[in-house]
Amino acid sequence: MQRFMLKSKIHRATLTGTELDYEGSISIDRQLLEAADMLPGEQVHVLNLHNGQRLVTYVIEAPSGSRTMMLNGPAARLAAVGDMVVVLSYGVFSEEETRSLRPKVVLVDAQNRLIAE
Repeated sequence: MQRFMLKSKIHRATLTGTELDYEGSISIDRQLLEAADMLPGEQVHVLNLHNGQRLVTYVIEAPSGSRTMMLNGPAARLAAVGDMVVVLSYGVFSEEETRSLRPKVVLVDAQNRLIAE
């Protein structure tokens, strides 16, 4: 059996922008992507702590050190700059792998600076 499990998350990041006139996705600072083991194009779930919205989209890499966390396209209507979000990525793991799986949890401050992995 294989299971669909949480692989990593960026917890309580602050949304720095929204760009409606874009085909869609979430732009995330490269440093945060690397810390969370997320790749450009990877499917993620974005949970908005301010309004309860939850959406599925894919990652676009923003410049390293930019602290960018920006919703693009239609998703931009589901949040406002300053909202806190959680970004989750999942993977498919064997039954054996799930027993030792420890998801990466990336913590950031209010300016999206990495404070813990």
